[in-house]
Amino acid sequence: MPDSLTFAEVLRDRAGDDRRALLFEDRSWTWDEVVRESATRAAALSALVPKPDGRQVHVGVLLENVPDFVFWIGAGALAGAVVVGINSSRSGPEIAQDVRHADVDLVVTESRLAHLLEGTGHGVPAGRVLEIDHASYADLLAPHRDAPLPDDLPAPDDIALLLFSSGSTGAPKAVIVGQGRLGRLSDALVARTRMRPDSVAYLCMPLFHGNAVMLNLATAMRVGATVALTRKFSASGFAPDVHRYGVTFVNYVGRALSYVLSRPEDPRDRDGTLELAFGTEASEADVARFSERFGCEVVEGYGLSEGVFRIGRTPDTPSGSLGLPAGDVDVRILSEATGLECPRADFDASGRLVDQAAVGQIVAVGAASSFEGYYKNPDAMADRIRGDDFWSGDLGYRDAAGFFYFAGRSSDWLRVDSENFAAAPVERVLQRFPGILAAPVYAVPDPRTGDQVMCAVELAPGSAFDADAFGDFLASQPDMGAKWWPRFVRVTAQVPLTGSNKIDKAPLRAEAWQTHEPVHVRVGRTARYRLLDDESRAALDAEFAVHGRTALLPAVRVPDAAVRS
Repeated sequence: MPDSLTFAEVLRDRAGDDRRALLFEDRSWTWDEVVRESATRAAALSALVPKPDGRQVHVGVLLENVPDFVFWIGAGALAGAVVVGINSSRSGPEIAQDVRHADVDLVVTESRLAHLLEGTGHGVPAGRVLEIDHASYADLLAPHRDAPLPDDLPAPDDIALLLFSSGSTGAPKAVIVGQGRLGRLSDALVARTRMRPDSVAYLCMPLFHGNAVMLNLATAMRVGATVALTRKFSASGFAPDVHRYGVTFVNYVGRALSYVLSRPEDPRDRDGTLELAFGTEASEADVARFSERFGCEVVEGYGLSEGVFRIGRTPDTPSGSLGLPAGDVDVRILSEATGLECPRADFDASGRLVDQAAVGQIVAVGAASSFEGYYKNPDAMADRIRGDDFWSGDLGYRDAAGFFYFAGRSSDWLRVDSENFAAAPVERVLQRFPGILAAPVYAVPDPRTGDQVMCAVELAPGSAFDADAFGDFLASQPDMGAKWWPRFVRVTAQVPLTGSNKIDKAPLRAEAWQTHEPVHVRVGRTARYRLLDDESRAALDAEFAVHGRTALLPAVRVPDAAVRS
């Protein structure tokens, strides 16, 4: 296969293929029908939007996972246009900002989401905002039915997609995905996902995120497998869909496995069709439980929408490790302060990291040239590109044998009593507590200096938070650092998530203990916790004032009576 394989070529290869391609609710399409639907939209796009000077046409897609999203991804590939995935979980003003930033010329949406565009000043003319469930949409496409495939092929370095990052560490950035990179990925990922022509890939992660496009849609397209599409991820709908469609493969991000495991087991699960779940950021406990429940293999990997490098597990990868870098990319752990390589990690008898100096940013040395970049965002580029090196923005450490461990995002450093440590090792301890679905750890200000540790715990359905049991559990964990203990524990109905199911710590940090949800505060340095009340909050405010740190206090909580009104 030529090195210049493009995503457009991957799609064109499916022309004439009468195997099942797409299943959605009670409808289905063959691959040949998917190509023809894409060609129809490519022709309509060319008729409706003249090519701008100096760049490709940009099509913004504000849809849930519906067939038209797939058809427009195909249309962009055939027409040489850029498809911009728009995150429907963002607010109207945020979406408008993304649309303007990405130079969107045409927006495709539907009536249930169109309100997110109203009155926001997104800048796209009304005639170029298409609603797929409106009669005018069918009228627009009708003249272009049975349109031939375009004569011209996009170049490998043409942009295929702009995919906004999850925004879990700041404002989302539009990641450039080229035609060549997406084409090569679709070929390379076939082996890793074990995709076959008779595979059924369940696509429940959002198509505006790279995980869904790269690990699922494009890879299934490459071999002619079947994609079972659902509007959005549903924990209660997951197992029924697996059995309904005969799913063999699923990709996931973030908390998805945990939420599936919180639902009652279906008697069919263990002997079902599911063979492989491939994703990132699931806990080891969830990986083991999901694998046992569905009788399948779960493969965790570390990768980025930005590409550049990936890290994967090998048969000899230690517990808790990401694994080793793939290929010949030189990946190291570098100090954010000095740029020098961090010392290798040592562990005590309990498995705890001995010296936090081993924690630094995960960096692909000499690999900056393989990063295609962020669209119109030089500041974000400067954070990632330093000389010839690509800085991932993620923290990690590396053991003596060279295995890598994840330690959180670059914003996940905490400094408590002059000790620096990362959030991820603390989270791994907390997630062992029975009944916890998620336990993100984050820094909140200390009244005197540095940070205090706070966590939010989301419990499995039917579980209740027992503060005494929680404290006793932490005291019994041999790898629980003395300064890792959460000062505050927020019991939340649901941790905030980004549109791609990653935990969003920003609102948790902003609210800190000023929330209407229950917050337990640690009693001194004991294993006991008590509920934080208004009197305690007032005492905290006074302590911050005494030490001149009032400006660091979280936003004042709205009184309960005001909220009820």
